[in-house]
Amino acid sequence: MKGFIRRLELVLLVVATVGFAMPASGRMVVDSAGRHVDVPENITRVYAAGPPADIFLYVMAPERMLGWVRPPRDEDKPFLLPIVRELPRLGRLTGRGDTMNIERLIAMKPDIIVDFGSMNETYRSLADRVQAQTGIPYVLIDGSFPATPGSLRLFADILKVPERGEALARTAEQIFTRVDRVIASVPAASRPRVYFARGSDGFQTGARGSINTEIIERVGAVNVVEGFLKEGGMARVSAEQVINWAPDTIVTIDTEARRAVLENPEWKPVPAVQNRRVLLPPSRPFGSVDSPPSVSRLIGLPILISAFYDGEARADLRAEMRSFYKLFYQIDVSDADLDSLLEGMEK
Repeated sequence: MKGFIRRLELVLLVVATVGFAMPASGRMVVDSAGRHVDVPENITRVYAAGPPADIFLYVMAPERMLGWVRPPRDEDKPFLLPIVRELPRLGRLTGRGDTMNIERLIAMKPDIIVDFGSMNETYRSLADRVQAQTGIPYVLIDGSFPATPGSLRLFADILKVPERGEALARTAEQIFTRVDRVIASVPAASRPRVYFARGSDGFQTGARGSINTEIIERVGAVNVVEGFLKEGGMARVSAEQVINWAPDTIVTIDTEARRAVLENPEWKPVPAVQNRRVLLPPSRPFGSVDSPPSVSRLIGLPILISAFYDGEARADLRAEMRSFYKLFYQIDVSDADLDSLLEGMEK
């Protein structure tokens, strides 16, 4: 009898565990990593695993956000819908500074977890492990530029907002088409040689293939560190290296870095500094070039095209930005807003 009871207890334990790990759901989806994920029929509560996913979720369905991994700054809030401006900080599952623990995640009761970005084995293993531990469906969406239209449609299908996804995806395709048309009209010799300055002093940068510098190559520019750093990686470099690379243009995402590059004497020999071609693309409400590398980079493409190629980029950048902010961020921007957003693109 005792043996029977013990076996029954084990069976009940297994049933309870399986029931916890694989909750009842309405449908199966295939994410960008090829994982088959069982998701609820109706999804209203979504947890974003990292900052890029924060933005991706806001753009697609802000009303389903539980909070922010990286809450907006005060200067960002006017460019966001009121319903998300004061959402709490939740912490992240991916990248550096992980702060979300499993117990708290379970207590939040999200319908799904979404991550948006790289599709390597590290992120796939994390998704599988967290899903097994929590029973919460975890979907991975490809955050690379080439995948953007398909990723928007995939996430829209998962959330059952196909019209929204299609509008966003079509706009992404139109931006890519215009970028390609402009690049095709510019001879290789006329394309800018760009150094991407990260960090407060500007001496952190990325090699070709890095998701952080992907936008530089996508607009046809030459990343001056190509061939000098491991492909796809980030590294700190020296002033001597930057001087030897002799970029004619510097792009940064940090106000302090721009100030350092323009004012620190060790940068003076660099052609881009001599010509004051040190560009700070808009970062409100989200980075248009990086930090984090998310779907917000789409508007960075026409911004950089306009800065790099002048006459070849004949589209009205301000009209394009106004349209993008209305569709993606659901916010109207004024002429004064645009002046402020584009201030860092001026010499």
